[in-house]
Amino acid sequence: MTEPRYTPLRARHEALGASFTDFGGWQMPVRYTSDLAEHHAVREAAGIFDISHMAEFTVRGADAAAYLDYSLAGRLSAMTVGKAKYSLLLAEDGGIIDDVIVYRLGDDDFLIISNAGNRDAVREALLARTDGFDVETVDASDDYALIAVQGPAAEQILVEVAGIGDVSIPWAEQKYYAWADATWNGKPLLLARTGYTGEDGFELLVAAADAESLWDAVLAVGESKGLVPCGLASRDTLRLEAGMPLYGHELNREIKPAQAGLGRVVVTDKERFVGQGAVTPAEGAPVLVGLQAEGRRAGRAGYAVVDAEGATLGEITSGALSPTLGHPIAMAFVDPSSAEEGTAVFLDVRGTKIPATVTALPFYRRKK
Repeated sequence: MTEPRYTPLRARHEALGASFTDFGGWQMPVRYTSDLAEHHAVREAAGIFDISHMAEFTVRGADAAAYLDYSLAGRLSAMTVGKAKYSLLLAEDGGIIDDVIVYRLGDDDFLIISNAGNRDAVREALLARTDGFDVETVDASDDYALIAVQGPAAEQILVEVAGIGDVSIPWAEQKYYAWADATWNGKPLLLARTGYTGEDGFELLVAAADAESLWDAVLAVGESKGLVPCGLASRDTLRLEAGMPLYGHELNREIKPAQAGLGRVVVTDKERFVGQGAVTPAEGAPVLVGLQAEGRRAGRAGYAVVDAEGATLGEITSGALSPTLGHPIAMAFVDPSSAEEGTAVFLDVRGTKIPATVTALPFYRRKK
């Protein structure tokens, strides 16, 4: 039996009274107080998340950009230094090994952040694709901690954290899906304006040894501004409202990008890339949709989507009673014939048919 893994912030979570759950082999805080309180804090003020379980890979060398164009679904060579890009790591058959974010740190220097549970699969795929390229790919996951500060007050809080210095781009000028160099108590810190909540915010990449001091400093400044520590439960409802896919739910090795609404991520006119000849889904393959229902009973992952006669149309991948919107929402894979926006369907919630409507994603957009 594999021993559970803990992030460098384990002691902080225990001191805050967190409840833990297994996530990709890691013991991660699922909540500190209540799921609802943590969710609303992020929508209204700010939340701080430990996401140090995520995996980091460095890609360096004269052919780094060309290698990533070949290895990933996007055209990473077109990304300028200082930017970040969402992409997909595909298998030869076009299935999704993982969804990742790529940061261009320099002309020949990239950082890839992938999902914790897919660390081994991503490492193996990246290493297997280096043949013929002047490139070095290194799994640097154990060297780093990653802390997310999300919510409308995120920037205001981080500006006031005294130990964060040498910020290469003024805070107000930092763009979404971009990053800035900084230091934490004189040591390297990467500030990425990215996140997984649908709110403004940052993800802070720091050496593992410096995680506790950075966590403490952000909490100390943020407490008076409404910031609270947040666990995976609120992170899940936040990303669901924002229509963001979760690997193992909306994405897996059997799903092609277009089925999950991610066809735009695949640059099909590249000269070559892994999965190139297999990215088109089979005719009639199920597609991902949003569903909204009335009342309080929410469909959950694995529940069936049915028609008025009870015939199965598809299956829910993620579902919850939306804390922000106040009604049930879900994402589901359904037959293309039932995927048009406005289509009336039913959620089979433990034998009860709950009326629902196919709706565009996301369910929630923040006010800019």
